Amino acid sequence: MTKKQLAHLFDATKCIGCQACVVACNETNYPEMIGREVPGKNWLASNIRRITLEKARRPIQILVQCQQCADAPCVKTCPFGANYYDENGLVRNDPKRCIGCNYCIASCPYDARWSHPITGLPSKCMGEGCLERVHDGLLPACVSACPVSARMFGDVNDPNSPISVKLSVAKSQKLLESHGTKPNFFVVVQK
Repeated sequence: MTKKQLAHLFDATKCIGCQACVVACNETNYPEMIGREVPGKNWLASNIRRITLEKARRPIQILVQCQQCADAPCVKTCPFGANYYDENGLVRNDPKRCIGCNYCIASCPYDARWSHPITGLPSKCMGEGCLERVHDGLLPACVSACPVSARMFGDVNDPNSPISVKLSVAKSQKLLESHGTKPNFFVVVQK
């Protein structure tokens, strides 16, 4: 049996830029920070951030988050073994082992981690609220909140999963593949 690998898909051809996913992440994972920005980052306390690709034929907005890399620099650089892969292939952080050195934040080429201003510990997708949702058989908050179904989540090692079916028919890209991180975050760029 093939090992499970949960992954996110962001469909840039469908996204309308409403940022409902960002707000849902904030409310689900950081209720103590509802409506507050990450200090020094200029984005809502969420595991999703907006970037704009200006060099494309037309500017494209992408909402990015942890890439759930199969060869994650954050796992390698943690001197205390606080970053690890769970049984679903997700990159996780064990707060009991983490001292808040933030090496994992510095090592992430996607700028997908941030230091929680209250706990001092690194935060990333998936937050505790979304992990609970997935454990209960629900989709992550960002996927559920999207009004145009521009987000998907599922097991990319299961060829019959909705995310795998979508990837088989749409043109998608992975971000910064040249870094060798083997990301599990897919961006649909063409239907």
